[in-house]
Amino acid sequence: MITISACMIVKNEEKVLERCLDSLKGIWDELIIVDTGSTDKTKEIAREYTDKVYDYEWNDDFSKARNFAISFATKDYIYLPDADEVIDEKNQKRFLLLKENLMPEIEVVQFRYVNQLQKGTVYNFDKEYRPKLYKRLREITFIDPVHEMVRFDPVVFDSDVDIIHKPEAVHSARDIRIFEKVTKENGILSKRLTKMYARELMVSGKEKDFSNAKGYFKAVSLSESDPGILKVCHIILAEAALVESDVASLMRYALKDVADDGTSETCTILGAYYESIKDYTEAAIWYYNARYEVQPEINIRYKNEIPLKGLVRVYEALGDEETAHNYEEELNNL
Repeated sequence: MITISACMIVKNEEKVLERCLDSLKGIWDELIIVDTGSTDKTKEIAREYTDKVYDYEWNDDFSKARNFAISFATKDYIYLPDADEVIDEKNQKRFLLLKENLMPEIEVVQFRYVNQLQKGTVYNFDKEYRPKLYKRLREITFIDPVHEMVRFDPVVFDSDVDIIHKPEAVHSARDIRIFEKVTKENGILSKRLTKMYARELMVSGKEKDFSNAKGYFKAVSLSESDPGILKVCHIILAEAALVESDVASLMRYALKDVADDGTSETCTILGAYYESIKDYTEAAIWYYNARYEVQPEINIRYKNEIPLKGLVRVYEALGDEETAHNYEEELNNL
């Protein structure tokens, strides 16, 4: 049987930490909790479960905090739970079975992360695989019978364990501040983080957040050739133009996206613009396209409830109560 070091980073998690740790009892062989500046009872709760509680001065870098936590690990594998996760009884049994039978060549185990759409997280899928369990020390292995070479790709196993995500709140505001700081200090982000920045904005960004992000996404749009990244940039720049009432820029970036098949986000932005100038007939066309004709690039809600709410509003404004009611029924049945 393998041994497991559970390594966590936490801050002000008194509402959920006990729930998480109780659901992991019997699974970890070593529990390491790194606190990044709690002002509530988080550390007191943590010390009821382990004496390996450490302080870390928060510096807006989750990777450095994670690396600090795992530096204390001593067991075969490292498991990285978050405080707002829960493993129910059925999946505790699955996890323990996995622990008893995991083959030593497996270096990464993925778990099904579920309930992601609760409370407006940045993810578009309610269930997806995520790597959560890692071998602590990797062995060097040669592969291929001739012209042999070291295997660099990890051996990954997709388990049947479900981790239930039960957030108490959304942390997008915090993450947006970090993105703003990092882009100012380091310039262009990776493609993955550029998309994540856009998702955070489209989920919970305020008007000032789009204005602050405009310069970054404009710079990326001028330097990047990846069609997916360009589409993301055009969406954010169109939304920034909408909140700043810059109609020329709104049309410039929206048309770039529409010319490339279009997205639910851009069609919704155009619907919102025409609704704002009381051109309800034109607004209805774009909200309809967002809902039924194109697909979302960043945020699935721009395919579902957001354009449907727009359709309800504009048809009410047009005095067409029957059509508005039909869209409201569809909205209620999502």
